[in-house]
This record gives sequence, structure tokens and C-alpha cells, in this order.
Amino acid sequence: MPDSSTSLSALPSVTARVIAFCSILVGGLAGGLIGYGLIDTQCDSRCVVQSGTGMLICSVIGAGGTAIIAVLVLRAHGEWREVSDPS
Repeated sequence: MPDSSTSLSALPSVTARVIAFCSILVGGLAGGLIGYGLIDTQCDSRCVVQSGTGMLICSVIGAGGTAIIAVLVLRAHGEWREVSDPS
């Protein structure tokens, strides 16, 4: 009977998942700042709605792109761990 403590799991470690989640938040924040700055430099008067919309759209794009990269990195890490397992 195989020992369950040495069996591999496709689930990444908790530390890796926390780092990936934090990087997604930072990517969304950076995207929001870029979106706000982009709209703010193009607007002459008070453009609250336009700045908010630009910030929201760019935040979603930035967080989505970072999430795609994070998922690919976590999958690659899991495959690398499977290949490097000596058993």
C-alpha cells in the first residue's frame, strides 16, 4: 500500500498560493494606477467618472494578466516538483 505522506499532489504549497494571490493584487493595483494616470492626463476638467472607469478597466486587465502568469508559474512549479521527485 503506498504511503500517502509521500504521494504527490497537484496542489501548490500554501506559501506559493499566498505569493501568487499577493502578486495578483499588486498587478491590479498597478493597472489601476496606470489607468487613472492615463485618463487623468487626457482630461482638462474634473473627470471623476472617466478616471474611475479607466482605473477599473485597467485594474481588471492588470489583475487578469497577472493571474494568468501566476497560474502558469504554479503549474510549472508542480510539474518541476514531479520531475525532480526521486521516487
